[in-house]
Amino acid sequence: MKLKNILLLTTFLLSSYLLYGQQKPAFSSMDVFELEWVEKPQISPDGATIVYIRRGMDIMTDRRQSRLWLINADGTGHQKLSSLDVNEGNPKWSPDGQRIAFTASTKNGSELYIYWTKTGKIARISQLPSSPRGINWSPDGKQIAFSMFVAGSELSLVRPHKRPKGAKWADAPRVTTRLKHEADGSGYMKPGYSQLFVMPSEGGTPRQITKSNFQHRTAPNWSKDGKFLYFSANRNEDWEYDFRNSEIYKVNIADGKVTTLTERDGPDRSLAISPNGKRIAFLGFNDKKQTYQNTLLYVMDSNGANKQQIKVELDQSISSPVWDADGNGLYFMFDEHGNTKIGHTDLNGKVKVLAHNVGGTGIGRPYGGGSFSVSKNGVIAFNQTTPNYPAELALTDKNGADAKMVMSLNSDLLDYRTLGQVEEIWYKSSVDGRKVQGWIVKPPFFKKGKKYPLLVENHGGPISNYGDRFSPEIQLYASAGYVVFYPNPRGSTSYGEEFANLLYHNYPGEDYNDVMDGVDAVIAKGYINQNELFVTGGSAGGIMTAWMIGKNNRFQAAAVIKPVMNWISKTLVADNYYGYANTRYPGQPWENPEAYWKFSPLSLVGNIETPTLVMVGTADLRTPLSEAKQLYHALKLRKIETALVEVPGAYHLIANRPSQLITKVEHILAWFKQY
Repeated sequence: MKLKNILLLTTFLLSSYLLYGQQKPAFSSMDVFELEWVEKPQISPDGATIVYIRRGMDIMTDRRQSRLWLINADGTGHQKLSSLDVNEGNPKWSPDGQRIAFTASTKNGSELYIYWTKTGKIARISQLPSSPRGINWSPDGKQIAFSMFVAGSELSLVRPHKRPKGAKWADAPRVTTRLKHEADGSGYMKPGYSQLFVMPSEGGTPRQITKSNFQHRTAPNWSKDGKFLYFSANRNEDWEYDFRNSEIYKVNIADGKVTTLTERDGPDRSLAISPNGKRIAFLGFNDKKQTYQNTLLYVMDSNGANKQQIKVELDQSISSPVWDADGNGLYFMFDEHGNTKIGHTDLNGKVKVLAHNVGGTGIGRPYGGGSFSVSKNGVIAFNQTTPNYPAELALTDKNGADAKMVMSLNSDLLDYRTLGQVEEIWYKSSVDGRKVQGWIVKPPFFKKGKKYPLLVENHGGPISNYGDRFSPEIQLYASAGYVVFYPNPRGSTSYGEEFANLLYHNYPGEDYNDVMDGVDAVIAKGYINQNELFVTGGSAGGIMTAWMIGKNNRFQAAAVIKPVMNWISKTLVADNYYGYANTRYPGQPWENPEAYWKFSPLSLVGNIETPTLVMVGTADLRTPLSEAKQLYHALKLRKIETALVEVPGAYHLIANRPSQLITKVEHILAWFKQY
């Protein structure tokens, strides 16, 4: 009898061990370093081969890295493009498909390289003073055009004195006279202008085509005969202050003569030349000075005549137009209800959706993005994502065949992890009955009947959207045992122009009500502990988080990440300080201080009772450190539980480096755990 019991116990323990051993662990912090994703897939003209940027995390340098890889459309022949062990990017197939131009890092900046498909050999063809961007082949494959920064000089007010030999003096002051003189992510902008260049594709001397004091930062496009470059820029006399405007131009590469092809108040950009070279497609709109306007699709003759809008059957912004092989329509991308899609329209505006779930390149939170390319025979390569994996390489065709994943960069990790399941939720706004969309993410080992804490994650922008896309940050919150709710309240994109423009002169506004209505809708599902509500968000999400705890005391704790607290100080300190008047609030801060203060979360700080973590990067120029300190100092003066977390050297993309993403999440979770 005893032996039988021992055998039964042994069998039970062995079964339990096997069952436990088969349970996949939840996604964890260090898994972030193992993630890989596909960017900018470029399919060959014949549709047989794809070159793409393989992105990943380097645990030793704590940096994101990029390498170019090749793979056949049937999934075979997966190999690295070159033997270089440096960051590579900007792959472009030659018109005949025999070569690939790309850029690679050197100790002096990026340079142009060529890969020959028949031999597998590579060669550097340039020795440039600055890094090239926006590279494009000429139709005959003999030249490559690109944009490159050309250094200039700033105003000098005094002549420096001669120093005694060996003397160590302080650095001379830096004098600035430009409207735009700094940029978040790079800091102080050296004086100078980006210009257009062409150079032989077999190597040689680059020749500067544009020379005027205007910025030419976009990729140049060749005319069919190779005599002109088409480009988008702002070459208006008052271009610095007319910063929302841009036009389309063409420049003669022989003599540098520039011809203006569009003239209106609004952005004209993202041009594409038709296969026969006779027409140009481009994007833009007539600027009504709103918070948001849909980006529309236009076509015109190559000389600028016969402009017309293609009235596509969508209430969404269009991006990345590409002509089809026959020149009878265009492929493009658009966001709809938090999902990025590829569509095709004929020249009458009739739309066919060809692919869903494009994106997965915004490693961090579930933002949009992604890209695609099309072969001559209509095979479409794009990066595809779902809540279960970041951007992978997928193929479809001009008929919208079911997407086929060519490979899986993350199966070696994510096949062995249990992720939080993501589900869509729609609910009604209490303000006006509008339908509002959000997503719920349950903990990986969710149990029915159990009550869970709720963590609300507000998106940035606010003119942006979250969607059903992979997000390591959201998964880490779920792995910590939270039900996560991330909504798209009014002001979010991908729901039509009117919905996105509801924050015009009213931000933060009823988007607050939309978020709180979503909280109540999630609670109504019955698995939330109403005494354990938490809220966070970054940038515009940080603004909303601060606004929410200033409006109510329902949350046990909050984490306000890189916020704007005072619209007056933010507007005059941030790197984009010149861009807020009228589109955000009427007039400049000194002209209408009441409106700027009315919508500043700092105006509500006297109501806050919620324990609040405040986090910001020390090099953030978009929502400067001083904004976060205003909240922290105000809460300290009021003796509210608070902590200030300053991330050394981080810009507005506070989670740019892998360790920063991890520490951001872990600080938020540690703060919430206390409450």
